[in-house]
Amino acid sequence: MSPSSIMQTKFKRHQSVTILQAPDPEYVEYYGDAVPIIPGMHGRINILLPNGQYHVEILDEHGELLAYAPFNEEQLEARKEA
Repeated sequence: MSPSSIMQTKFKRHQSVTILQAPDPEYVEYYGDAVPIIPGMHGRINILLPNGQYHVEILDEHGELLAYAPFNEEQLEARKEA
């Protein structure tokens, strides 16, 4: 595989992130009740999508899954593990 064909990514799978910007509501996949996804919420990288966005598991304050949503790198910030 040539070096030019390897995509460099800012985040890795299962990395904890903080949401800096709300996702487009049209693309949010709610796991349970529809809760507004707001900046400051936490999540975990699920996968890197073919379009270069990150599919993120959005978690509540107890670590329970609320929803899945796609985000660009600029909409996320790495979170330090506790």
